[in-house]
Amino acid sequence: MRIEYQQIGVIHSPFNEPEGTPIQSTGAVGVLGTVEIFPEFAQGLQDLDGFSHIILLYHFHRSEGFTLLVTPFMDSVQRGVFATRAPKRPNPIGLSVVRLNKVQNQTLFIEGVDILDETPLLDVKPYVSEFDHYSADRIGWLGQSNRDVKETRADRRFE
Repeated sequence: MRIEYQQIGVIHSPFNEPEGTPIQSTGAVGVLGTVEIFPEFAQGLQDLDGFSHIILLYHFHRSEGFTLLVTPFMDSVQRGVFATRAPKRPNPIGLSVVRLNKVQNQTLFIEGVDILDETPLLDVKPYVSEFDHYSADRIGWLGQSNRDVKETRADRRFE
């Protein structure tokens, strides 16, 4: 089976290189960006401005190939790629929850950006805490990590 997706927009951020980019949006507090929605999809933004946060699904456009074992940013041990959020995946799809500051025409003004500039956008969904927030009773290998996600930045390990 072949699965195809259509790019619906472009994410703009201050990050041009993976190295130094926050690895999660919780480490990107105050980092501003925009999402340009292509005109043919702009009507789908109706009512989105009523949400404080949105989920962005995007294509890791700078990731080439994949490995099933990776050493994640917050560890020094190889882990299965599906137990990480590493960009080198069989389907290089990324997910970020960001604050939606404003919708103006076909542009979303966002905050908490942990995404590279010019990243192709696949979808936007509203973040609803009643649907999307669970208290985790297990966080796998991350429970043993001594690194702070808010302070951890990407390096060149996935290039």
